[in-house]
Amino acid sequence: MSDELRARVADVLPGVRRDLESLVRIQSVSADPERAGEVRRSAEAVRDLFAAEGFEVRITSADGGRPAVIAHKSSARPDAKTVLLYAHHDVQPENDHADWDSDPFEPTERDGRLYARGAADDKAGIAAHLGAIRILGDDLPVNVVMFVEGEEEVGSGSLPALLRQHLDELRADVIVIADSTNWDVGVPALTTSLRGLVRLDVQVRTLTHAVHSGMWGGLVPDSLMTLARLIANCHDDEGSVAVEGLYAGPAADVDYPEQRLRAESGALPGVRWIGSGSSVERLWTRPALSVIGLTAPKAEGASNTLVPAATARLSLRIAPGDTVDSARRALVGHLERHVPWGAELTITPVDDGEPTRIDASGPAYDAARAAFAEAWDGTEPIDMGVGGSIPFIAEFLDAFPQASVLVTGVEDPDTRAHGANEGLHLAEFERVVHAEALLLTRLGEL
Repeated sequence: MSDELRARVADVLPGVRRDLESLVRIQSVSADPERAGEVRRSAEAVRDLFAAEGFEVRITSADGGRPAVIAHKSSARPDAKTVLLYAHHDVQPENDHADWDSDPFEPTERDGRLYARGAADDKAGIAAHLGAIRILGDDLPVNVVMFVEGEEEVGSGSLPALLRQHLDELRADVIVIADSTNWDVGVPALTTSLRGLVRLDVQVRTLTHAVHSGMWGGLVPDSLMTLARLIANCHDDEGSVAVEGLYAGPAADVDYPEQRLRAESGALPGVRWIGSGSSVERLWTRPALSVIGLTAPKAEGASNTLVPAATARLSLRIAPGDTVDSARRALVGHLERHVPWGAELTITPVDDGEPTRIDASGPAYDAARAAFAEAWDGTEPIDMGVGGSIPFIAEFLDAFPQASVLVTGVEDPDTRAHGANEGLHLAEFERVVHAEALLLTRLGEL
């Protein structure tokens, strides 16, 4: 069966790649209101692809959200299990085109990678599902429900309403979420934990209006100095988050070599790592607090005045085992207790997402591990954590508590999702398609 499947992979892959490239050319940037029509066109293209494979398909939305695609195809087997295949068709903004080595919406192959916005995250997830369906053809061993969301990159705001609205038709025994990463090129992985997210805008104000720095400096604290001191209070000298009440837990015993850490992070040679614990604990199962934006006058052209107010956007990644409510209370309380010199403090929530911990045991996970090992020529998959957040996974776990949720992916450490020169490793993509076809076959045998 494996040789036959490999032959089928080779047969379908060129067509799947053409379809992926067509999807990538659609600028479905969900964060850009001016490209709402492109998001709609992307949903229609996904609908047409699965309709051509014999699926019953429709485009839907909830609570004014972006369009999602739901599709169904039944197995001929009367006792077949039902598998839900998830991906999303919206993409991140491409930002400055000058940072790209080629047009971000014109798929371009270089050195075995296909470069374009969405080539990996997550239109390749759609293409992987499509490829597995084409490989299995009319002998589909399971009932398949496709759910392709259209607003994952802006927080999946309408997803809870979509799940409630379509709960019965989305119900499945196994859910395969193709929106994560593999451990390395040539080493597959199953994602079993993800950190959550709390983002806040933190403003400090020390003056009602700007004043001359020579006349008042040394007596009146300026807002930028005050904000810097407040932010610095959030870490200890080692660089660990110094906010009391945040959860931290152990991580899998996985070696993350120093050379890989340096290469994949882009850290300069002299930069030292912050925090304590193993590298994977710091990346996967401990909190991390970053300053990701600052509202203040630019250095160029700045006048000799004390700035009355300054704002920082803080991004707090929270460990699996914590909750958004608990972590937000801890961070807000810390900021309120440590605001310097009686400055006026205003904290505005931006967004959030719950962390996820998945029980990676049972027949579905056994089937997935066997399928991955076969597709990667005997290399066993790693159970890994992810430091980033995919909040909608918690929504699926809550909505379908009896289902086995498998989080897989088409990315690798050099995919550069969300950044310039996002790229899909084509040889890994072929293995992903092969593995999913094997997985559906094995799930059909349970």
